[in-house]
Amino acid sequence: MSGVILSTTALFFCAFISGVRPLDNGLALTPPMGWLHWERFMCNIDCETDPDNCISEKLYMQMADRMAKDGWKEAGYEYVCLDDCWPASSRDAQGRLQADPKRFPGGIKKLADYVHSMGLKLGIYADVGVRTCAGYPGSFGYYDIDAKTFAEWGVDLLKFDGCYMPDWKLLAEGYMNMSRALNNTGRSILYSCEWPLYEWDHQQPNYTAIRKTCNQWRNSGDIFDSWASVTAITDWAAKHQNVIVPAAGPGGWNDPDMLVLGNFGLSFDQQVTQMALWAVMAAPLLMSNDLRAIDPKSRDLLQNKQVIAINQDPLGKQGYFLLKVNDFEVWERPLSGNRLALAVTNKQDIGGPRTFFLTLGVLPNGKICYPKCNITQILPLYKDLGIHNPNTTTKVSVNPTGTTLLMIKQVEGSAKPQPSKERMPTLHHILHKGKTNRIL
Repeated sequence: MSGVILSTTALFFCAFISGVRPLDNGLALTPPMGWLHWERFMCNIDCETDPDNCISEKLYMQMADRMAKDGWKEAGYEYVCLDDCWPASSRDAQGRLQADPKRFPGGIKKLADYVHSMGLKLGIYADVGVRTCAGYPGSFGYYDIDAKTFAEWGVDLLKFDGCYMPDWKLLAEGYMNMSRALNNTGRSILYSCEWPLYEWDHQQPNYTAIRKTCNQWRNSGDIFDSWASVTAITDWAAKHQNVIVPAAGPGGWNDPDMLVLGNFGLSFDQQVTQMALWAVMAAPLLMSNDLRAIDPKSRDLLQNKQVIAINQDPLGKQGYFLLKVNDFEVWERPLSGNRLALAVTNKQDIGGPRTFFLTLGVLPNGKICYPKCNITQILPLYKDLGIHNPNTTTKVSVNPTGTTLLMIKQVEGSAKPQPSKERMPTLHHILHKGKTNRIL
């Protein structure tokens, strides 16, 4: 298949049902949603010259205000999360972490109470090693004390980084120890790990153990506000999907990192691509942007009810990369209610919109189109594409570096899906018909 990369594991994922037990804390039954400061505000602690954008209680209170008043909470975004650089440079006399007294004069408990008063939840950051990535006190040797402190403050989510571990072989033990410590507090605290991210450099992580320990976990490097960064993350996910996709499901999710929509580095079409693929990958939707000044188009995209419904689908199956041909990529996600989400990405960054030809009957999950199915375009614009049968070829227009997100649903009242008596074309047959961009 010249020019074609076809996922050899796609058929496996179609039938896969997770048998891995999740962390049993009752949380993250669908991918968590919220706001996290790091990509946009980083470690800006200069509150004298930049008081509106430094890491301080003022910043999080203002973000909580916007989330409560601008439709974010209603859309499903509920966590307001601190990342690195919130603590003081040393622990208190009792060995407990403490917030920087100048930037957080009221302390974390006051901030948590404020966030809770808005109907939202507070997330905090710590590190499994001796120091955080920015050099603040780590939790190594203090797992029980720190878990108890977070619970007493009213924290609802812990992002646990993996910097400065004395020995990488202690990563698993450290992450499991904090998981037990959090559970022992009796407070429901969602546990976001970076265990596999730091272990991949040494060996393939044990995702069975990770899923039993964490509610979500980072696998690949930090996201930046750039198209190159977004594509590097999705390329990594596609390359390693046979390892990471089976681990995902209700209670535990692969985390490809923050949504950077509404910032500076992505065109609108590229923002559509990130939103669509994060939905298909069943990724946590944690924005990192300035909600006080976000542009309306980015806000509407982040609050798109149809896209969020795909991300939050209760079946809880992560989508996967299906194939690449002629600079198109196709991703697929099985959904509840006999539905299927399909994302078609145009990887070319030159020229204009290109047409992708879609024949549903040869999809690994194309049986939902027997005898008929309805196709709805969700992104970039909502559009009903009508009723189709397995042999119908649908033309899909995709902008450069953009994505067209489709929802495919079997028509209600149709007969139980059965293979068509007419011989269906195969992927191999269609790919060799010679018609440009006719993939499926």
